[in-house]
Amino acid sequence: MDALLVEAFRYNKWANLHLLDVCANLSEGQLQLTAAGTYGTVAATLLHLLSAEQRYLRRLAGTKPDINENDRGTPNLAVLRQHAVRSGDRLIEAASRITPEDTIDEERDGRFMRLHLGVVLVQAMHHGNDHRTHICTILGSHDIPYGDMDVWSYGESIGGIVPIPST
Repeated sequence: MDALLVEAFRYNKWANLHLLDVCANLSEGQLQLTAAGTYGTVAATLLHLLSAEQRYLRRLAGTKPDINENDRGTPNLAVLRQHAVRSGDRLIEAASRITPEDTIDEERDGRFMRLHLGVVLVQAMHHGNDHRTHICTILGSHDIPYGDMDVWSYGESIGGIVPIPST
């Protein structure tokens, strides 16, 4: 598709990994924190975010999801990080080849629907941003620092924002 969409999914992967690295330093009790207006606990939101990425990839690439938030138990953060790396790479790859005209037919709520895969890609991006924000809201409301994970921070981390030496 477009190089900018690929870059956006590189950011998505980077932001997921940043947040997982922050959460790796939390206690089990902190992973169970929540706040009003968010999806649920930190742990449940991470699992939901990464499970959903795999469901989007089922539509985009025909891969079978490895995790599901409806299964019993939550994988530990190291396992979730491995899933984030794989799904992040696969979303980047999908963003490089999906066109707005690509479609998939599926049953949703008892009806057959034709989904344009460009819409699925945009949903994957939005969903990640939305739930990362939920986690940051939880952490911030409990005075737990989570660092900078905006696009400017991403740009600095990849060398996309470079200081110009004064002459």
